[in-house]
Amino acid sequence: MVSDHYDLLVQSNISELFPKNPVALEKAKENSADFFIQICGGPDYFNKHRGQPMLNRRHLPFKITPEGREVWLECYKSVLSNLNLPGDVIISFWNYLDVFSKWMVNTSNNVSK
Repeated sequence: MVSDHYDLLVQSNISELFPKNPVALEKAKENSADFFIQICGGPDYFNKHRGQPMLNRRHLPFKITPEGREVWLECYKSVLSNLNLPGDVIISFWNYLDVFSKWMVNTSNNVSK
């Protein structure tokens, strides 16, 4: 799921926020997967490999706009629509993504790159 999401993101109009190097992209996918596994109740892979989640601080170097948030969510919407999961699981995860993504916005749309 996370890998498919990143594959869409690197083709989106916010692709500049994601690694161009294939090795770095795979590492980013792994870090993100570890985070989601952990927050969904799985093993604490993220903490073991990256320390405590400080995602807002770790993403400060990247200009995350409300528009970028929408692109990120649309890519997840596409991925989630292709999964064969119960509707309540999709809705629960989507609700988390919506709140989480609002928290990650750190730049207004009016700021130039």
